[in-house]
Amino acid sequence: LDRANVDTDAIIPKQFLTTIKRTGLAKGLLYDLRYDANHKKIEDFVLHRAPFDKAQILIGGNNFGCGSSREHAPWALLDFGIRSIIAPSFADIFYSNCFKNGILPVTLPAEQVHTLMEYAKTGGTITVDLDKQEVRAGNHQYPFTVEPFRKHCLANGLDDIGLTLEKLAAIAAYEDKQKRLTPWLAA
Repeated sequence: LDRANVDTDAIIPKQFLTTIKRTGLAKGLLYDLRYDANHKKIEDFVLHRAPFDKAQILIGGNNFGCGSSREHAPWALLDFGIRSIIAPSFADIFYSNCFKNGILPVTLPAEQVHTLMEYAKTGGTITVDLDKQEVRAGNHQYPFTVEPFRKHCLANGLDDIGLTLEKLAAIAAYEDKQKRLTPWLAA
């Protein structure tokens, strides 16, 4: 998706925000770019062409995910099958929302992103390796950084609820201690 400033309204337009479910949003992903004013599919749009219609990696331009903080944007990408986005820069809130929803946003220099876009256009396979923190395209590797905590969460499929559930034993121990120390509050 070779364009800068793809905002969250472009990623998932407002008419698709009538749900709090994370599924079924793929149909609205980049809707105004994928369909014309009569809701007819724009056949030559990249995500309508094989093999890109099954893409798990989206390559974008500068300031990807700018605009409002709608969490539906990463939900729509994930529902479509996108597991990683590579771009020179991301809007801060969108970047955080990606991690919270299981998508790995990868920041690479603009020239590397351009090289990856051109490589993808030739039908080359691109791989994002979270463990090694590198993007591979043919014989080229492009290292990226990701905070250890976010890497741990992605590698283990943990969202905020999952992180809390990891602490159930500690939470139960705390609650038991509080009941013993302040029995009048547990009544």
